[in-house]
Order: sequence, then structure tokens, then C-alpha cells
Amino acid sequence: MVYSFIGFLLLFTLVGISSALFSRATKADYYLASSGVSPWLVGLSAVATNNSGYMFIGVIGYTYLTGLASVWLMVGWIAGDFLASLYVHKRLRCATSASGEVSYAGALSNWYGQKHSTLQRLIGTISLLFLLIYASAQLVAGSKALHVLLDWPLWSGAVVGALLVCLYCLAGGIRASIWTDAAQSIVMISAMGTLLAIALANLGGIPSAIAQMQAIEGFTDWLPKGLAFSGWSGVAVFVISWGFAGLSVIGQPHVMIRFMTLSDSSKMHRARGWYYLWFILFYCMATGVGLLSKVFIADSGNFDAELALPMMAIELLPPALVGLILAGIFAATMSTADSLLLSCSAAITHDILPRKIEKTWLLKLVTVAITGAALLLALANNQSVFSLVIFAWSSLASAFAPLLLVLCFGGRPTQATAITAVIVGFTTAITWRALELHGMIYEGLPGIALGLIVFYLASFARRPLTPPGMNNQTN
Repeated sequence: MVYSFIGFLLLFTLVGISSALFSRATKADYYLASSGVSPWLVGLSAVATNNSGYMFIGVIGYTYLTGLASVWLMVGWIAGDFLASLYVHKRLRCATSASGEVSYAGALSNWYGQKHSTLQRLIGTISLLFLLIYASAQLVAGSKALHVLLDWPLWSGAVVGALLVCLYCLAGGIRASIWTDAAQSIVMISAMGTLLAIALANLGGIPSAIAQMQAIEGFTDWLPKGLAFSGWSGVAVFVISWGFAGLSVIGQPHVMIRFMTLSDSSKMHRARGWYYLWFILFYCMATGVGLLSKVFIADSGNFDAELALPMMAIELLPPALVGLILAGIFAATMSTADSLLLSCSAAITHDILPRKIEKTWLLKLVTVAITGAALLLALANNQSVFSLVIFAWSSLASAFAPLLLVLCFGGRPTQATAITAVIVGFTTAITWRALELHGMIYEGLPGIALGLIVFYLASFARRPLTPPGMNNQTN
């Protein structure tokens, strides 16, 4: 088990380091791969970054606790993600090319060629704060997996992950991250598919597995518990609210930067094809494993549901295949962690500092420092991966998604309006969660909605009080 796991880690590291052979030693290459990445690499990298340790650890834990009703989260999430992609991805890639920016904050702040430096610093600062929290959650997910499967201390997985991410990010920047993401996505889907197939075989096939899940009281109910409204109307609200969680992907700098690296905006449909094929297949497998884990692992009352997958792997698989599962989990955490850390580095060197850093060795030094900060946060963390990821995800989306949507639909908001919308959306999401209302409705829904309302009110306020030509008619 240990040898197969280490073998996969060496493979990822070698893939990342080899990208240094194609490095151009420029800032645009370090953060954007010189906008020359092929569609299949963009798609696989984006889905690996999106899935993260949250999919292996968080979603399976949520499914273990919730049961069949958890599928509504998947339906809402993927639908929202897809709808957003129809209008945003290609336009963002075109704006990146037109503005010459190398960061997500830079593209949003200078969409039409104007220099909104205050807005750029605000977006960069919020990105830095919440992407660090997000990155620490990924390192925590890796630590949990190593602790259960290899009995390593809880801190060890975070340290190993941080060191490996540092190694290949220093070698090739985002190109190394994208290349390793592609390799990791293949390992991730192989690991999840292997565990699902073997679990079903152990239960005697699909009909037998369904019968055993039905024997668990309430586990196969279609309606989630604790909804804001009863019956199917409650399900509809639940799906719509999680649809906003899927739409929220456009507010995630570490995911959207992948689409900004595409070699040609006319190839965006191919990149999206790879992305959704992999995403839907993997999410279905993860949900299936989460459902089956309830049959294999009894809820003892104090069981950490986020350990369901690694414990299930130990129970069902031979050591070599357990190593594959562990590699899949670790690949998921690293594919997202490296993306997050590079985005944090870009926020500092390109968005926040008054003088942009151009020297590659300084960019790499900042990346190392950011990785160290994420590691410290991971070591001090005692919250669940699921809650940390959703908190960071919804906060970033509420801050940035309204602005990006308005820009993609041709809006030209002033810097003051954009800053107000970012702050209103961001604070709404945090307040919603602080009031513990997120159990009924995902906090990204009110956050994004109020951000959009700010833009609408601002455009309404700028309209003339009398219709054009009215004064001429009266004179």
C-alpha cells in the first residue's frame, strides 16, 4: 500500500517538474502558461481543481449522513455550473487576452482596458484570505486520509502535500499545476471507479445493494430533511440554492484561471466538453460510494463521516488498491491546493502590492511563503473539510460572481458600484452563515442575488428622469 502510494506521488512530481522544460521564465508564463494550453488539458485540470479533496472527503461524508436525498445537491450544483459556463468562460478568456492581465482579479478590474486599481486590490485581498482558508482545507483532507489509511500523524499529510506542491509549482508554475492536474484526474476517477465496482460486487450487485440501503431507516428518502419548505417545493428551493453553488464556480479564481490559459477562445466548447464529461462521471461515482459506505460502516454516534471513504477502502480492498485510493484522495487535494496557492501568489504579486513583481524568482519565493501560511492554517484547523470549503466557496462567489456576470453581459459598472457590489455580496454570505441560515438555503444565493441588485439599482439611478427628446418636444 505504501509503495503504490509513494509511486503515484513520484509520478505526479515528475510530471510537474518536467514542465520546467517548457518554461519561458516570465510572469505571464508562471501564472498563465502564456495562454497556450490545449482544450483537453484545460478541461481535465479545471475538473481536478474543482473536485478537490472536498469530493473525496466532504461529499462522501455528506452523502453518508444525508442518504439518497444528497443527489439533489449534485443536480443543482452541476446544472448551475453548466448554465454559468454558457455565458462566462469564453468571454473571460477573450477579456484576458484583450487586457493582457495574468490574474483573475486583473481581468475583472480591467475588463474594458480601464485601470480600476482599487477594485483590483480589493478582489486580490478577498481572494488571498479565502483561498488560503480553502487551501488549508485541502491539506486537512489529505491529512485525514493518510491518518486513517497509513496511521500517520494527522499533521504529516499536510506537510507532505505542502512540500510536493511547492516542489512542482516552483518548477513550472501553473503549467506544472495543469499537467499534474491532468495526471491526477485520471488517478482520481480510476480510484473512485475501482472502489465503487468492488463495493457493489461485495454487496451482491446493484439490486442487492439497493435493498440493503432501503433497510436503513430514511436513508433512501428522496426528500432532504430540515428544508425551508415542505415537500417537493422544498426540494425545488434546495436545488435552486445549490444551483447557485454550482454557478459559484465563476467566482473561484483558482478554477477560472484554467479557462484563462486556453490557447484559443474558439476552442472553449472542447475544453467544456472534457470538463463536464469528467465532472458528471466522477460526481455520480462519488455519490454512489457515499451511499454504499453507509451499508459497510455503521454510524456509532461519534463517527467522523468524512473518514467514510478511507475506512471503506481498508475494509474492502487489498493493500495495492488501497494505495490507489489514497493516491486518488491525495491527488484531489494537491490538484486543488496547488491551484489555490498559485492564485494566492498572483493576488500578492500582481493585484495587491502597489508595484507589481515581475522577476520569476521573487514570484516563486512568494509561492513558498503562501504555502507555509496555508500549512500553518491546516495544522491549526479543527473544522470539517466540507464546511470550510463551502464557506470559502460561497464567500468568493458572492463577492465576484455578480461582477463577472454583469461584465459578461456587456455591463460597464463604475469602480465605485463594482466595489459596493463586491462588499455587499461578500458580507451577505458571511452574515447568512453566521446566522446559521445556510442549513435551509445555501448562502451564495442571497449573496449573489444582492450583489446583482446593487448593479441593477446603480444602473437604474443613472437613467435620465425624463425620456430622451421629451424636453425638445415640450419646447
